[in-house]
Amino acid sequence: MRLTNITHARLPEGPVSSCSLVVTELGREVPVSFDQGMHAGGGPRPGTWMAVSFTLPGPATRDELGGAWRRVAYRHHTLRTVFESDDVSHLRLREIPGEPVVQWHDHASSPDGARQVLGAVLDEGCSPFARPPHKLCFIDAPEAPTVILAADHCHVDAWSLPLLAHDFLAALEAEKQGMPLQETDQAASFAEHTTELAGRPAPPPDITARWREILADGDGTMPVFPLPLGEVDPLPQETVTTRDLLDAAGLAAFEQHAQGLQQRPLTLLVSAMTRATADLAGRPLRAVLPVHSRTDERWRDAVGWFITNSVLVSSDPALPACRSAVREALALGSHALEPIMRPYGGMPVPAGMFMISYLDYRRLPAALPASLNAQHVSASAPTNGVQVWFVAAEDGLHLRARYPDTPEARESVSRWLTAVADHLVTAVIPEVC
Repeated sequence: MRLTNITHARLPEGPVSSCSLVVTELGREVPVSFDQGMHAGGGPRPGTWMAVSFTLPGPATRDELGGAWRRVAYRHHTLRTVFESDDVSHLRLREIPGEPVVQWHDHASSPDGARQVLGAVLDEGCSPFARPPHKLCFIDAPEAPTVILAADHCHVDAWSLPLLAHDFLAALEAEKQGMPLQETDQAASFAEHTTELAGRPAPPPDITARWREILADGDGTMPVFPLPLGEVDPLPQETVTTRDLLDAAGLAAFEQHAQGLQQRPLTLLVSAMTRATADLAGRPLRAVLPVHSRTDERWRDAVGWFITNSVLVSSDPALPACRSAVREALALGSHALEPIMRPYGGMPVPAGMFMISYLDYRRLPAALPASLNAQHVSASAPTNGVQVWFVAAEDGLHLRARYPDTPEARESVSRWLTAVADHLVTAVIPEVC
């Protein structure tokens, strides 16, 4: 599965249609998670969605596709919730009652192709306050009919995307066979997770103290990219780059080398990033690190925003030190953030915030076969921060970086990415060269 962006996604050309749930009324309120509140609190806006695209493996009618999407929404409770508010400081998340009903729309073509049409449809239909904030889209390309399942980030994370594709294909078979909806088809709901997280004991004093120390080191905010980004006010357009770091054989050697050192691949990657940051900026690596909260088995096949944020601080490229830095980040991210961030009025997000992420799609519970040509597709939107994703998949290790489209940021981020790649293959795993 490839991680890409709507401006880079490999999609066929053909007529685009979309399918949505029909929302005529709203039911009871359900709890809002800390991350959902931060995200939806930004108000209605384009560019907040995430999607999975894949080639449809066999013929299917529009009714069958819509019925499958209805089954997926029935399975995953978060897809049957919507935000409403007259004031984004007073958010409410409410259920869509009853069995979902679907409606199709055909979209006019664009001279710029299917990607342009798709991006516009999803920007409008998958924003935080859309009703509902998700869609199934279909590109009717004869050689490669393609399904796109998209939702506002409030309702999905990267882990959710292959789950959606897997469950959609299973639902499509159930739809073709005329199987009835059953309560046993429903996965654990994200709202239950939000309730469980809110009911946990307060974070231990040492965790809260370390968070305060980290934020103080960043002048009261989350970490920022260590190199110049140029003028980021007003908000610049984004630049997105992708790079292949290791092919399948190189990734296998990387993992074998890590195993021989009794380390995880992420530890070696942190070592490379620590060296690159020290070389170019003369300072420790400090970055936001998303960590998942699917610690209970019942959440593994559930769709929702189960990712929370931690901070990785690494000043020593030696592998034992990097392993300790990763362990600390995981510990910091294993407690509810809301009580920790309450004194700051929520997570203090600065201009230039730096985030890194590592995801191995092969180890998720719904790995997708290569024949589907699956892609994790993100939206395009202005940004003043730097986000770098490292992704391991069947075809190797690649990255996607998103950062401000300024001359300084293009130069700084490119240099940093090149330095990381160089350290990864020369200093950390020299036998791959």
